[in-house]
Amino acid sequence: MIELYQFEVSQYSEKVRLILDYKGLEYRKIEVTPGVGQMDLYKMSGQRQVPVLKDGDTIIADSTDIAFYLDRKYPEKPIIPTDPVKRGQCLLIEEWADESIGTKGRIALIGALNQNPNFRTSVLPKEVPDFLKTLIGAVPGDVLSALGTGVGFGPDAVKEATKALKQDLEALSLILEHQPYLVGDEITLADLAVAGLSIILKQPAGDYLDIPDTLKGKGIPGLADNTTYDAFFLWRDRLYMDYRKPLSFKPSSGDSPTTIDIE
Repeated sequence: MIELYQFEVSQYSEKVRLILDYKGLEYRKIEVTPGVGQMDLYKMSGQRQVPVLKDGDTIIADSTDIAFYLDRKYPEKPIIPTDPVKRGQCLLIEEWADESIGTKGRIALIGALNQNPNFRTSVLPKEVPDFLKTLIGAVPGDVLSALGTGVGFGPDAVKEATKALKQDLEALSLILEHQPYLVGDEITLADLAVAGLSIILKQPAGDYLDIPDTLKGKGIPGLADNTTYDAFFLWRDRLYMDYRKPLSFKPSSGDSPTTIDIE
């Protein structure tokens, strides 16, 4: 069986999960404990980042490389067009989505966590004690912003990322108001990449991820709740309903991913 080494809340892992579900492939999720313990993953794949896919003796790192591999190995439901123009558009959008929604979305999310104590505590794992959630929520946002500046997540970076994402979401909404998919009338890797990566902006409302119910349907204030982008998120949610398998209906993985500690 295919094994996906992942983080459950990783937008790049979700991109691969959506592709696997669309193709109807069974797979087992293996949750990698983040931190210094990722040396075994590095030994296996050559990198410490997820997702990493293992299919028999074949190991592929990077969500884009995984997508290309899956389309070659399991071509029954192709996601990369053969028409030159559509193929070019698909690959261009997929690469753009990784850098825009994936990278800028992470920066905007950090900014939202810094600025909103309630949002900050709501994303903590349910195992975290209430008293610790209270302490984390009480940390002043300007302190967190100052800490984030040194790693590229300061107020200016957050502002620029959020501004760019608003333009991107408006553009996507305009396209999807006039055609069913991003590259014409058929679903492609462009759609699956954009939809999967967008969980960092707004979580889908259904039972697709092993996250607290309070987070489902929620996202970055100003993006997830802005009616200007309704066309995009309605499209994303319809795509999930059509192709993403809810957790309770995935016999290969059960309701929760297998967890491994890499030390």
